[in-house]
Amino acid sequence: MKKWENAMRVSFLALGAGLILASMPVASDAQRADNDILPRSTELQKRGEEAQHAGNLDAAVDFYESALAADPRNRSAIIAMAQVARAQGLPGKAIGLYREALLLEPNDVIALTGQGEALADKGALELAREKLADAKRVCKSNCPQVASLEKAIASSDAKRVVAAEAIAPKPVATVGTSSQN
Repeated sequence: MKKWENAMRVSFLALGAGLILASMPVASDAQRADNDILPRSTELQKRGEEAQHAGNLDAAVDFYESALAADPRNRSAIIAMAQVARAQGLPGKAIGLYREALLLEPNDVIALTGQGEALADKGALELAREKLADAKRVCKSNCPQVASLEKAIASSDAKRVVAAEAIAPKPVATVGTSSQN
């Protein structure tokens, strides 16, 4: 009976050690670098870019979503999805996607300016200007993304002025009436 008890103890120790090892973190997301995106995610993102360049935006979104399922930290895939959303005329969706990218990296100039452009598309010019200020703070040299956001804001400003003029009350032209009693 002694052998059986020793065998059980060894089994329980091995089981306990296995459980402890299984609960220990391995090369998890927390231990990988931000730029260490899983290869499968990168591969799916590239296929999405090919579909996007071919004009197949629905397939591109499918590939980008798959890339994010493979590795949710793939900021480039999130930004690509936001760009597709803007191309589809969905600035609200794009704003949310850019927000997700900025949660991963708050100083991403492409995400900052992309979100600013989407905000300008929606007419939220004050928020777009805040994103412009953030982008200028991050990108101290001449960044084409910053220039693009400046143009988007200026363009939205011009549209708002024209729209305001279109709805402004016009003076009513009165034709002189004669009163004949």
